[in-house]
Amino acid sequence: MRPEVLFPLFKPVTSIPGVGPRMAKLVEKVAGDKVVDLCWHLPTGLIDRRFSPKVAEAPVGQVVTLTLQVDRHEKPGNQRSPYRVLCSDDTGFIALIFFSARDDYLRRILPEGATRVVSGTIEEFNGGRQMSHPDYVVSPEEKASIQIVEPVYPLTAGLSPKILTKAVRSALTVLPSLPEWLDRATLSRGGWSAWSDALRTAHSPEAITDLDPNARARQRLAYDELLANQLALALVRTRMRRAKGRPLKGTGDLCASLVALLPYQLTGAQKTAIAEILADLGSADRMLRLLQGDVGSGKTIVALHAMLTAVEEGAQAALLAPTEILARQHYETIRPFADALGIQVRLLTGRDKGKAREALLADLASGVVQLIVGTHALLQEDVAYNDLAVAVIDEQHRFGVHQRLTLSAKGGGPVDVMVMTATPIPRTLTLTAYGDMDVSRLTEKPPGRTPIDTRAVPATRMDEVVAGLHRAVENGAQAYWVCPLVEESEVLDVAAAEQRFAALQRQFGDRVGLLHGRMKPAEKDAVMARFSAGALSILVATTVIEVGVDVPNASIMVIEHAERFGLAQLHQLRGRVGRGSTRSSCILLYGSPLSETAQQRLKVIRDTDDGFVIAEEDLRLRGAGELLGTRQSGLPQFRLADVEMHGDLLRLAREDATAILKDDPALNSRRGEALRVLLYLFERDAAIRYLTSG
Repeated sequence: MRPEVLFPLFKPVTSIPGVGPRMAKLVEKVAGDKVVDLCWHLPTGLIDRRFSPKVAEAPVGQVVTLTLQVDRHEKPGNQRSPYRVLCSDDTGFIALIFFSARDDYLRRILPEGATRVVSGTIEEFNGGRQMSHPDYVVSPEEKASIQIVEPVYPLTAGLSPKILTKAVRSALTVLPSLPEWLDRATLSRGGWSAWSDALRTAHSPEAITDLDPNARARQRLAYDELLANQLALALVRTRMRRAKGRPLKGTGDLCASLVALLPYQLTGAQKTAIAEILADLGSADRMLRLLQGDVGSGKTIVALHAMLTAVEEGAQAALLAPTEILARQHYETIRPFADALGIQVRLLTGRDKGKAREALLADLASGVVQLIVGTHALLQEDVAYNDLAVAVIDEQHRFGVHQRLTLSAKGGGPVDVMVMTATPIPRTLTLTAYGDMDVSRLTEKPPGRTPIDTRAVPATRMDEVVAGLHRAVENGAQAYWVCPLVEESEVLDVAAAEQRFAALQRQFGDRVGLLHGRMKPAEKDAVMARFSAGALSILVATTVIEVGVDVPNASIMVIEHAERFGLAQLHQLRGRVGRGSTRSSCILLYGSPLSETAQQRLKVIRDTDDGFVIAEEDLRLRGAGELLGTRQSGLPQFRLADVEMHGDLLRLAREDATAILKDDPALNSRRGEALRVLLYLFERDAAIRYLTSG
């Protein structure tokens, strides 16, 4: 149960005066649907009204506060002309401009002959000074009512700054007095105030430096959020390991036979990762390990060692993938080895229905199926295992922590968990998403991977690219043509792909295929089968081919409007080629003019094929929120922390969380109780459930 002291913060935004149902939808769009979301919605700018010059000295384009004599009103001759109120001081004249204004209202707030204090932005028109729709018009006696330094908040269409600012101010009035969850040493080291004081200060910037992520108030808030994140992950880790694992030592026979079957030697990085994983499996503790490997670094073979160790012990293993294409790819990779080793491996996806599915589930429950590969279908309630000992989850960032726990809970007994990602994640971000795990990194590519020649070409030269494609296809080459990421909209991306498909089909005929996420599974399979068999020379696709597509003969990758893709995505797409013995190339077609960030992205992707270097650059250029091209469910979304700017705070939070749980694993101390409030405040309620579930 959420502590009662937090109830006011978790009321709907409609509980705030002036925020009705219609306005609530706009507030929800920009901040969230709860009062606490408004507290986390920090200002990104400020308006400073302290500058009070004379009219003659007021600079154009700047916000000023003027004391003026109201001289006369000039009512417009027609509705399209503005209403003008002419004013002055002892240095010059200025016109206050109003559109669609009511005569009686303006005469009431600006009576002729009176003195008024007005604040707004100075403009120039026909050689004279003017101010359109002043932000404030008050009498000299009411001057104190003007907010001299005003925070500027991110907005959405239809939501006025005044309404949002008033809503935030109202949210701050219900801040409860919360117990302090930081120790004195941490507060002293940062020079930080109490949580509620820091929040009020962050919403009341006095200077532009107060908006800096490393301003003291913002640092304090960021640390609170990072500490909640690290504490929650540490509690997940404790929960996963609390139930003792069973040592899976295996005989080593199947793993040795697998290595003998490989047409290449394992890399040093693969051998190291396998040794780490086998050590985890053989210990009495449950394994919880992240395997990071660049495109083509050989993660599946490493994972297969873990799965075969379970089979050697007479148990079962499961591999969960986020898409059917990727699940099928893993299955096709593993099946020849499993057949050679005499092991039963099966594939389970959402399309399996009826009696065939029932028979597969029966074989899984009885233990006939030793290895199972599948999609989210593996998580369904009616899927039961005879003895699941090892769970491997691929592209973990597509899933949440709860799905990891769901699969591991299906074993009946302790399940060793390994997650893999082909999207190398910067070290700081690894802590926020996978701080509960040990990490193995595959930093080498297996022998035989050919280097990829990467070039950036302006879209104006597309005809030359198509002509080059003609020559390559004539010589038996195959190519991918990935269509622009129009925006985060599957419909628009598909439209772009269909247009390019039609254009290329006019030139290449039926040698062109189309693949996108809105096609039926059977249609996707048919297209991929034709491309794999060489019946298609060009595959026009959306980013559905980003992971899991493996056609060794494909040696050309064209990415249209490459400037619209993230670095990690470009790297993933490029990794679809260079898988065979043919020299491969990647052409980045870009639209002009390029922004500075887009130029840097294309330079990085041209200069290096090291996924870990690319991931660090992606974080630097785009920030954590968009690291993987789109915001992914498995990565935490921070409201107050910036993992790049606050990397040092993240490491401190990790150390703090570790020390806290070492001294007070159940969070029963006075500080522990305060930390429970912190977890609820940042909606890490699941971590509390792990505490109370024994």
